Amino acid sequence: MARDPWLRVDAEAGGTSPRAGQPGHGRTAYLRRRPARIVDGRMEGGYTAAFELVCGQCGDHPYLDYSEIPRWLQRIRGPYTLEGGLAAYADHLGL
Repeated sequence: MARDPWLRVDAEAGGTSPRAGQPGHGRTAYLRRRPARIVDGRMEGGYTAAFELVCGQCGDHPYLDYSEIPRWLQRIRGPYTLEGGLAAYADHLGL
């Protein structure tokens, strides 16, 4: 089975990654405008005014809808205001 490159962990590159939900992620974490919904990996219905933090190193995947991820990932993902999202992003990266 082919592996999704989005989910590649740093251990394959020779390093170690912090545990899911812990500060220090950065390679795959990003803040985005929250899509209205995601169907079959595609964003539909435009975007909301909220923002969300997506981090592949925590096990999140950008092509999954908010309702398709576990509750603990939903707490990381948000939703956030822009200011709250930027603060959550900085905290998640350990800045």
